[in-house]
Amino acid sequence: MSVFTLPDREALTRWLDHYSIGHLVEFEGIANGVQNSNFFVTTTLGRYVLTLFEDIGRAELPYYLHLMAHLARHGLPVPAPIANRDNEYLGTLAGKPAVLVSRLPGSSEEHPDSGHCAKIGSMLASLHLAGRSYGRRQPNPRGACWRAQTATLLQPCLPADDAALLDAELRFQESVSADFSRLPAGAIHGDPFRDNVLWADGFIGGVIDFYFAGFDALLLDVAITVNDWCVMPGGALDPARMDALLTAYHSERPFTDAERAMWPTTLRAAALRFWLSRTADRALSRTGELVLVKDPDEYRDILRLRAHEAVPPLPGADT
Repeated sequence: MSVFTLPDREALTRWLDHYSIGHLVEFEGIANGVQNSNFFVTTTLGRYVLTLFEDIGRAELPYYLHLMAHLARHGLPVPAPIANRDNEYLGTLAGKPAVLVSRLPGSSEEHPDSGHCAKIGSMLASLHLAGRSYGRRQPNPRGACWRAQTATLLQPCLPADDAALLDAELRFQESVSADFSRLPAGAIHGDPFRDNVLWADGFIGGVIDFYFAGFDALLLDVAITVNDWCVMPGGALDPARMDALLTAYHSERPFTDAERAMWPTTLRAAALRFWLSRTADRALSRTGELVLVKDPDEYRDILRLRAHEAVPPLPGADT
């Protein structure tokens, strides 16, 4: 994520004294994303990722950290939070809530093929299944309530055509909100984009950045993934990649009839979520040492497409 807060080496060294991970060798900022300040940290005993939370309240953080620990215990390749000598995951560094997690191998794949999509589909289903036994519950921080509130703030700032599109989509989503409540729900990642999945030797080395996770319809996570992993230039869906992802997911956690009925609508909700968040990031962007604000127009255009295109159905049928 972008660097907004940069701790000095002496402060970081003192902070690491509360951990049993050796002594600091080096650290460097990670220039990717828009929400938190992230650093690679190397010690004499290992490699880690340090996150300083810029906007997330301290009270919300245990949900994310314990979810990551829960999934790691289930054998999934997610960052495992490192407990300090007081057996606490969460600390304070440079005046910000801070956490240290294991650094996972690999790098992101910007041009996934059907093989990549099949693997991420299977991984996402495994994550959802493991999340069933996670005892904590916290609403999706970018769920329907957030989308409605953010749209109200942003609508006066939009060009007339965009404002009309947003108004129409909000009215449509409100009309089907009761149908969403009947979908299978649980802990979702909330942001399973290509840059949040690491690949090593053709396999998934890590799924990272769980700080948009929450309790919501599992299908929303699938739709977010398809809208990023299975699109062609311009935002149209790639049938081959989408079929590979959905078939692999379905083989692990079969889709329900209710999910099949809501699939096109959920793709629209997923596009709306990222159009709004990117527009808000651009409007409220901060000055930092390393800043990246992703293009909101990409997801505006995807939303327009999803509202009018014929979407291939989800695989399978209830048995």
